[in-house]
Amino acid sequence: MIFTLTRIELLKIFRKWRTYIGFIAIGILVPLLHLAMYLEGQNSIDFVTRGLRDSFILVGNLLNGYWISYIILNALTIHIPFLITLVAGDLLAGEATAGTYRILLTRPISRMQIVTSKFLSGLIYTSSLILFLAFMSLAVGLIIFGSGELIVSGDQSIIIFEKSDILWRFFLAYGFAILSMTVVCSLAMFFSSLVENAIGPIVATMAVIIIFIILSAFDVEILRDIRPYLFTTYILDWREFFDDPLDLAEITKSVLVLGGHIIIFFTATSFIFNKKDILS
Repeated sequence: MIFTLTRIELLKIFRKWRTYIGFIAIGILVPLLHLAMYLEGQNSIDFVTRGLRDSFILVGNLLNGYWISYIILNALTIHIPFLITLVAGDLLAGEATAGTYRILLTRPISRMQIVTSKFLSGLIYTSSLILFLAFMSLAVGLIIFGSGELIVSGDQSIIIFEKSDILWRFFLAYGFAILSMTVVCSLAMFFSSLVENAIGPIVATMAVIIIFIILSAFDVEILRDIRPYLFTTYILDWREFFDDPLDLAEITKSVLVLGGHIIIFFTATSFIFNKKDILS
């Protein structure tokens, strides 16, 4: 039953024009970034490696699909939450706006099944958007720029990964990005259960993310104590997969915190929807 409901929800999602805004945005932005890197990318590489070139001779193709994909992932993962809320914020509120709650709940299915199917459809949409980003940035980037070593600049170090040690890191990084964006999806769905218009959940979700990011940016004692409990603190921890050696403790902590937020938001959404008065 859940699979059938999820399939129906996916049909609803992909019949709406707003669903394709995210794919269109990525489909336009990533090629533009590829073009910019094709024209000016070597200057960026020279800037990153300016300190190394004084002491070492760097050979190989450093301006490659791996490096450009890493740059794009850095640039876009902060902005993708807005694209996700456009769809996730409408998952439950859209039913209220259309007045289809009563019809939906006259079927021989429970409210929990409805919430679960909508969450799964949101998860599938979120995953498909991240995978589309992976295809446009990594797969297309490798075709255009070729492969090579990946140079990653940290706060106090510069790491150069050889070709055989890169691809699995991207797979895990994109997987982590799906997890972090699922938190955004579940938060938007939570707000969607509270109102009857999709605009509210979209605005509320983005407001929460912006506020949390600002709180994380201020290095004040009281905020430093709050920071570990904000999911925005861990959204960009996919970068941990491009460290050597991997900090498995930090990665595990990030996964658990983000997973915990998903469970909390989903549980709260289920509770509110089960109590929701659809007759008024």
